[in-house]
Amino acid sequence: MSRPHRRRSALVVALLGVLATVGSLLTIAPVGAAGAAASGSRDLYLVVLEGPGTAGRPSLLPAAFVPVDLLAQQDAVLDSVDAAAPVYRWTTALNGVAVELTAAQARDLAADPRVADVERNAVRPLAGVADRAALGRSTRLDPRGGRGVVIGVIDSGLDADSPLFASSPGLGRRPAGYRGACSVAEGWGADACSDKVVGGDWFVAGFGEDAVRSGSALSPADDDGHGTALASIAAGNPGVTVRTGPTDLGRFSGEAPQARIAAYKACWTAPDPADDGCSTADLVAAIDRATADGVDVLTLAVGGPSDTIDAVDLALLGAVEGGAVVVAAAGNEGDRAYAAHPVPWVTTVGASAGIRRPGVLRLPDGRRLTGVMTATRDAGPARVVVGSRVPAPGYSARAAGQCVPGSLDARRVRDAIVLCERGLVGRVDKSAAVALADGAGMVLANTRRQPLETDLHRVPTLHVDRATGLALRRWALRHPAAEVRLDALPVRSAPARVLPFSSAGDPSISVVKPDVLAPGAGVIAATTGRRWEFLTGTSAATATVAGVAATLLSHGMGPAEVRSALATTAREVPGAAVRRAGAGVVDAAAARRPGLALQVPATAYRRWLDGERTALDLPAIVLTAAAPVLTDTRTITNTTGRRLYFSSSAGGFTSHRAIVTPAAVRLAPGESARFRVLLLGPAVADDGWVLWRGATGTRTRIPVVVNR
Repeated sequence: MSRPHRRRSALVVALLGVLATVGSLLTIAPVGAAGAAASGSRDLYLVVLEGPGTAGRPSLLPAAFVPVDLLAQQDAVLDSVDAAAPVYRWTTALNGVAVELTAAQARDLAADPRVADVERNAVRPLAGVADRAALGRSTRLDPRGGRGVVIGVIDSGLDADSPLFASSPGLGRRPAGYRGACSVAEGWGADACSDKVVGGDWFVAGFGEDAVRSGSALSPADDDGHGTALASIAAGNPGVTVRTGPTDLGRFSGEAPQARIAAYKACWTAPDPADDGCSTADLVAAIDRATADGVDVLTLAVGGPSDTIDAVDLALLGAVEGGAVVVAAAGNEGDRAYAAHPVPWVTTVGASAGIRRPGVLRLPDGRRLTGVMTATRDAGPARVVVGSRVPAPGYSARAAGQCVPGSLDARRVRDAIVLCERGLVGRVDKSAAVALADGAGMVLANTRRQPLETDLHRVPTLHVDRATGLALRRWALRHPAAEVRLDALPVRSAPARVLPFSSAGDPSISVVKPDVLAPGAGVIAATTGRRWEFLTGTSAATATVAGVAATLLSHGMGPAEVRSALATTAREVPGAAVRRAGAGVVDAAAARRPGLALQVPATAYRRWLDGERTALDLPAIVLTAAAPVLTDTRTITNTTGRRLYFSSSAGGFTSHRAIVTPAAVRLAPGESARFRVLLLGPAVADDGWVLWRGATGTRTRIPVVVNR
């Protein structure tokens, strides 16, 4: 294909697209090497041009012509290296393309002053696993939360048949600002979208259709379950019964039950699960489409680099410039990598402990063996049998000890509570084996230092640590006829702490990451096929915060105020460094009445990107210990609707003395004041906080970090 032919085709496609939807994403079918003069193997690259997409671009041209102008710029850049036609074109969230290039072409484009970024397409993992640990929610839900708001979920798709996403008359009118459509494709019919699910699209050119697992739907339909789980946590319908097997866990509601959902499938399953993930080209295409569609909240639970601002983060800036609140996962790498999305326009979410569901095994002598348990019904009185002592014919004692399905002798297990060791097969497979043998319940014992998990088991199950399991084994062997009771205890909140897998922020950057935490262990969620699971990971935390953000928007806050409220009203995690915990655990109730806001307009982030790194009123302060006196300033705005007095305090520092001036302010509704933080002390790392208290009880807390 000659270069003039390609340019004319692109412009025709652009004009047709503009007539349909101003600023929409233009997707071109993949092509081979035709038209590329450079020799050598080709890989897919993401090429981002300087300057924003239409979402962040004021223009003197009529709106319908701006995407055409961007496409002309893209063609000029591609023509300079005689590149093939692109796989994707992006014009809304950013100005760029995904295109197959040789290494030499990629180097030439990286040196082009018109190009901001050239990076090879990569596949990233989702930031959550169905590891199932505890039941419950940590926030008080607003039954009308999210009304009039659309949450865009970029993930593995959606199971639109779930009752969590059924139409509801209480949703009211479709949001006028949402311009998206509903694709019709394999497994996703015209009836998949509704008043609740207002949009669905899919992007696979980066991952490659030939790399997708056989049977995966080339449509917005969810093959993995992760996207469905996140959408249910963020915005699932209220009042849906959670039942799995004999276990009834009550009724479920998403964090923002009145919010609408737009599903953008950019994460795929491969024949080898190790190859599952989300292509960066597909992610950028999904972000570009969601921005053009006009989503109000955009949530992305995908791992990513922590040491660079890449095309995905640049596209997320375009989404913010388009008016969305962007919420993304910090990642599950723990100490192996710093938190993803090291940019101020993304609310990056880490994982905190959530809800604990304890259980107890009561012995006849009054002793209590404790663990964790999700069952709502008890088991017993019943005798305890050790799995390794009751193997079925043809099975070894080891297989029976680990309760491999089919390995237990039903004649000796019937109506008993079985002690099973962890390992060899899945935890829920063990309870299924006990149920198959007509057992009454199970005690699952760790065999080494491992976390306690509360799964959705087939029989009432108590999960205990290794020492407790060994003690029960000794007791059961000495008392083969004695009966015990397995009882669930009331659910209670876990102490606030950062979970070990939640990635901490890079101490060398000028922004605090993660921004906030939310429960990330055992968050109950819907999955495909009307099933339920407990999701563990920063993805579960991200979905919760996306729902809180939608609720705040539905209460009349603007995007900048929402970003501030999520952080400044969060609950501190005692003993945790700011680089691990950010501002703390998101508090949905407190966020609805923040008192003061530190508001950064979307237009200011691009100045930060261009090097003005200290000019933003971010809800966190980062200082470098280069002098005995450290200082920074912020602007606070009264958002209460009343004239109020606010007083300041500072604390938490171990090596510095903090002074806030002025110490107090009186502000009318909407009025702002500038304050200065002064730190006196040695050149050592430290962290603490500044707290503004309002006369009506509001608390606005701003973490402060001192880097060495």
